[in-house]
Amino acid sequence: MKLALAHIADISNERLQITGSKSEANRLLILQALYSGIVIKNLSNSDDSQVMQQAIASTVEEVDIHHAGTAMRFLTSYFATREGRKTVLTGSARMQQRPIKILVDALRDLGADISYQKEEGYPPILLNGKKLSKNAVSLQANVSSQYISSLMLIAPTLENGLKISLEGKVTSVPYIEMTLSLLKQLGVQGSFENNIIAIEPLNESKIDTVVVESDWSSASYFYSLVALSKNAKITLGSYKKSSYQGDSSLAEIYAHLGVKTSYDLNTITIEKVGAVTKGSDAFNGPLDLANSPDIAQTIAVTCFGLGVSCHMTGLHTLKIKETDRLEALKVEIEKLGGNVAITDTDLKLEASQTITSGVAINTYQDHRMAMAFAPLALRTDLIINEAEVVSKSYPDFWKDMKQLGFTITEH
Repeated sequence: MKLALAHIADISNERLQITGSKSEANRLLILQALYSGIVIKNLSNSDDSQVMQQAIASTVEEVDIHHAGTAMRFLTSYFATREGRKTVLTGSARMQQRPIKILVDALRDLGADISYQKEEGYPPILLNGKKLSKNAVSLQANVSSQYISSLMLIAPTLENGLKISLEGKVTSVPYIEMTLSLLKQLGVQGSFENNIIAIEPLNESKIDTVVVESDWSSASYFYSLVALSKNAKITLGSYKKSSYQGDSSLAEIYAHLGVKTSYDLNTITIEKVGAVTKGSDAFNGPLDLANSPDIAQTIAVTCFGLGVSCHMTGLHTLKIKETDRLEALKVEIEKLGGNVAITDTDLKLEASQTITSGVAINTYQDHRMAMAFAPLALRTDLIINEAEVVSKSYPDFWKDMKQLGFTITEH
């Protein structure tokens, strides 16, 4: 589906309810499967969370998680510990290009029975579920925190708990802390100090209801809209000031781009309060996104739309996402008239004075590409190819954009 977004002068002030964080929801769905009796409220309505629920409930041998990277990582550890269950875990063509070796090696070190069905180091994988008796493992920490969280989620179900030793600089620390915080809500004793994660065993959950905070990654697109607007104000629910989600750093980051964040009970209000100087460096130096790489696309497009330069670093995990997000950003921004330089870890955007109108943005089966570029309709006409891909994390995105006043038609 191609959607044409017509250039509009400004957006209307609205109040929107954002779906629950898929990061929190998918962690909780694994914990709900491991500990009966847990009720989850404000569950994400994303494709990824639906895929996770279907996979957990499945009784067939082959489980296809399509494009859901989080599901692939979390379910690998989950099925590896389901005693007596044989599972082939597979996914889309792109998923079969995304590495899983670091996690598989760690699980094998713990005693798991896992083999590759095609290429070594990549899905699909065959898991013969069994009891894991070892309680210590080491793994590289600089690729994806989801490998670490995957092990953490099963850790309290192991007879002797688990000690995870992390080698190298840890990526996306807030997501590890999110996992640990959710475990502690259940009553798990655990710690994360000096690159060592220690989790004690737990037989039964101490709580029965958990409320999922709304998704900060999804909020990023509205931060971008407000930054690109003339004087917009949007209220979003349900959020809290003290968040487990690394992407809550949006509030501080977008303060540099003229956006103010106010907190009130379970909502945030974001409003345009100032302008940035065209041609300036948005952040007066490199912006390290190692703890929140998922908002890099949004920030890059915002800066392009504002006509300012930016340098983002800590982006090494973006090359193994739904697409190579650094390369995709470079290609699509340059189609619009921008100038982008990338390395394996960094993106540098030059300030642009003009934006090419009517460009068709390719999304590469990546939900964040579609949503990151959509706010540019405040500056120009554009087309979003494969626009339905937003359902991976935010199925209501186009409906909410229309509520803000955008004219969106099938092209």
